Amino acid sequence: MPVKPLINSREIIAKTRLFAVEALELTFSNGVQRSYERLIGGPHGAVLVVPMIDAETVLMIREYSAGTESYELALPKGRLEAGESLADGANRELAEEIGYAANTITELNSFTISPGYMSHRIEVLLAEDLYEKTAVGDEPEPLEVVPIKLAELHQVIQREECSEARSIAALFAAKEHLQHRK
Repeated sequence: MPVKPLINSREIIAKTRLFAVEALELTFSNGVQRSYERLIGGPHGAVLVVPMIDAETVLMIREYSAGTESYELALPKGRLEAGESLADGANRELAEEIGYAANTITELNSFTISPGYMSHRIEVLLAEDLYEKTAVGDEPEPLEVVPIKLAELHQVIQREECSEARSIAALFAAKEHLQHRK
């Protein structure tokens, strides 16, 4: 197992309302020194939820993504509030984004994105036995709820609007979990 580099120093060099940029000075076990910058996310974590309206159908959302300047087909997701459990955060995001909550929440996995440059980790949860529940969220416009059959997943990910890697990975993780549970 490799030896982790020594962190000689760390400094926040930029900050927004959502993120901070941290500069790290590292010394690796072979003596090589490097400077890195990484994006630091919120302190409480985040959830990505795979809501199953029935045994074969997941509810996705179509929402505007400023990063790609397009509408993307993705799963409900969001930051956890201080002291909020994964299940409570998942149900809050579901109520805000798709108008449902779940009686059954199963932890599937935990994902990172660009771990060389981002500290962000998101918890992937499977939501089943859904019931109607709404809550006001922070979305600037109503989100379109799009039912997708898991059997059609390979066709769905070919769509230009379905490019968010976390959602794609979570859908395959959920599909695998559900198939092995039978």
